[in-house]
Amino acid sequence: MTDAVMDVRRSVVAVAGLFASNGLLVGAWGGSLPGLRDALGLRDVHIVGALVTAGVFAVVAMQFSGRLADRHGARTPSFAGAAVIVASCPVVASAHSYPHLLAGAAMFGLGNGAMDVAMNTLGVGVEQARGRPVMSRYHAAFSIGSFVGAGLVVAIGAATGRSLGARLPLLAAGGVVVLVLATVWSRAPRTAPVSVGPGGRDRIPPVAWLLAAMALCFGLTEGTAVDWSSIHVTDVAHVAASTGAWGLACVSAFMVVVRLAGDHAVVRFGRRNVVGGGSACAMVGYLLTALTSALPSILVGWCLVGFGVGLIAPQIYALSGHIGGGRTMALVVGFGYAAFLTGPALIGAVTVHAGIQRAMLVPLVTAAGLVVMARRMPADPAR
Repeated sequence: MTDAVMDVRRSVVAVAGLFASNGLLVGAWGGSLPGLRDALGLRDVHIVGALVTAGVFAVVAMQFSGRLADRHGARTPSFAGAAVIVASCPVVASAHSYPHLLAGAAMFGLGNGAMDVAMNTLGVGVEQARGRPVMSRYHAAFSIGSFVGAGLVVAIGAATGRSLGARLPLLAAGGVVVLVLATVWSRAPRTAPVSVGPGGRDRIPPVAWLLAAMALCFGLTEGTAVDWSSIHVTDVAHVAASTGAWGLACVSAFMVVVRLAGDHAVVRFGRRNVVGGGSACAMVGYLLTALTSALPSILVGWCLVGFGVGLIAPQIYALSGHIGGGRTMALVVGFGYAAFLTGPALIGAVTVHAGIQRAMLVPLVTAAGLVVMARRMPADPAR
């Protein structure tokens, strides 16, 4: 085996470690918020404020991270973003007031936005070096890391009590990520800078706006599944909340499974067909959630949604990086991130006025939009 092949294999593993680390931190952050709410005596609206703060700072950081990745390579902003997230963990964990929590949320958002764009750009670089897709498995690594991060919250909370259980998972996740980053630092690839025009400016390719529109659609389509599936199952099937949690379990499990196999599908069918097929699958799943009320058929619907949406984001992100580097990646990821945050609020507003089943028609429409737009996606450079 040649040194070049070994370097590529080490790079594949190292970037997977970045995705898993990011997922671990995001899972621990999200899972700790209910406990922090109780420990600080906050209301749900305060937690929404913390999430919005993190989201706004993340979208801002994405734009700077994309430019840095193009100018100096994506390796440095990936690790710098991870370091900021790790530094935010003790700030959030030690929060004794709402402003203190918001400060930690802002730090978390800055680090996560920078890391998100840069590690996806690294993933594109690995695909180019391999000559074969790998982005879907990277997103599977993120999903697995997020599951482990949420599991830390459950395990530590059960062992230490509610107050400590809200704080220790963040510190534990930060410590684990430090060890992972120390291991992968020397193996992470160095992407070449992307040439830019005079004054450090470069034109965003026109097709990037198509991908950004697709990111808006899949952000709402996926965000609805993540945030509303459990409530939908509980309310529509008239079951206990513990049973309703199977909605999110179905979505999450099928997303991981399909992402582990997604790269093979891209090799065989191409990104355009994978995105179109995944969107059609999600559309059928949402149709079931909107029209049926029996528990088995609802859960089948959410399984189809998870299977479908799991295929979409990795391919659109990868394609944006291939055609335009970090700047284009930042634009597309920013649109998707914004939709992922605001879309579920839109679903909530529709639910209030029309009921949760009819609200599922909104992501059905966005999934249909993805089916149409997928036909206009550019050729796949990594196939």
